[in-house]
Amino acid sequence: QVQLVESGGGSVQAGGSLSLSCAASGYAYSSYLMAWFRQAPGKEREGVAAITGAGNTYYADSVKGRFTISQDNAKNTMYLQMNSLKPEDTAMYYCAAGYSGAWYVPNYYHYWGQGTQVTVSS
Repeated sequence: QVQLVESGGGSVQAGGSLSLSCAASGYAYSSYLMAWFRQAPGKEREGVAAITGAGNTYYADSVKGRFTISQDNAKNTMYLQMNSLKPEDTAMYYCAAGYSGAWYVPNYYHYWGQGTQVTVSS
């Protein structure tokens, strides 16, 4: 049974930092493209960052230079370090696993976690 479990969300003031984790189980972790998405109320789900099994990374323009995606293949865990957070980063953050495709398109991902809330106050 495939499981993706996010943790690490919370509330922080603008300019602060948070670190998210996504623990995966039930499939060959390193064979998948892993990604973080986020969805704010009333908005579409958007890609934040992605990482391949080989460690290649992709970022949305809105988070480049502030967020860092990484993974530990031995632990089947993906991370998202978020620095210099802004109120517009407030959203539910989801981790996802997929085989291929445009990394920022949600439909290419087969497995999803339940999400973890990130709230940034001004």
